[in-house]
Amino acid sequence: MWVLIFIFSYSVSPAATNDKSEWRLLPSVVFQEFSSEARCKDAKSEIETTLKQAGDKLRSGLNELQKTGTGDPAQIIVAYNVECLPK
Repeated sequence: MWVLIFIFSYSVSPAATNDKSEWRLLPSVVFQEFSSEARCKDAKSEIETTLKQAGDKLRSGLNELQKTGTGDPAQIIVAYNVECLPK
């Protein structure tokens, strides 16, 4: 048995929202069991590819907002970690 652990978190700068409190990480943690290492690694690869594509789209959108003076990529932090571990 193998376990895929997926941790995803993001934070938005208080300057970018109406909420003027401190930066807050909002983590999500997912565990998924797989019967083999190969299946776990396949899932890990798919998750990482999807997150990279989503990050590229987000960055592009924020760069467009920055041109109009309404957004900045530095106002959002996105972090993730995906690991396959033997159970």
